Amino acid sequence: MIKTLALLALLVALLAPLSAQDVNAALRPPKGAPLAIVVFEDLQCPQCRLMAPLVKQAGQTYKIPVVRHDFPLPMHNWSYQAAILARYFDTHSKQLGNDYRDYIFEHQLEIYPTNLRAFSDKFAAEHKVDLPFVVDPQGKLAAEVNADRDIGKAIQLQHTPTIFIVSNKPQKPFIEVKDPHNELFTTIDAMK
Repeated sequence: MIKTLALLALLVALLAPLSAQDVNAALRPPKGAPLAIVVFEDLQCPQCRLMAPLVKQAGQTYKIPVVRHDFPLPMHNWSYQAAILARYFDTHSKQLGNDYRDYIFEHQLEIYPTNLRAFSDKFAAEHKVDLPFVVDPQGKLAAEVNADRDIGKAIQLQHTPTIFIVSNKPQKPFIEVKDPHNELFTTIDAMK
């Protein structure tokens, strides 16, 4: 418990531009949920693509929410724009945004900076959603992506995906899942 409190204090101290409330919200389950899976992901990251179905399965198996945060890496040339597009679909419904993220992961190996829009237009048409030519004219969606990325930087994320099991219990607020293939389900069991 002392280590957890010390880590939380360190995280809060590192968050000069971010409030402690922002970090607490990022590392807590949604209101009314005792547990959740929190994922910081990059839509162009091959490992994120591989882990997404496992994370989704764990959420469904345990009937707990999966909270996705955008953490586009600078080395990936279309991930930031894809995150903004995902945020656009989030404005229609969170489920639609998550469906878009899953769609992008399914087609990740086919996507390039020059055809991301074509894939996004196809997704929008299939879901009967108008995708405007300029998706984020005021920069509000980019600000949301940047806020997620800032939280990830403040937490000092070292890789994507970074997966946490978060709890509303003060003695065990969160645990990072280092090896999702072997530890995701057992970590959730341990956090109950």
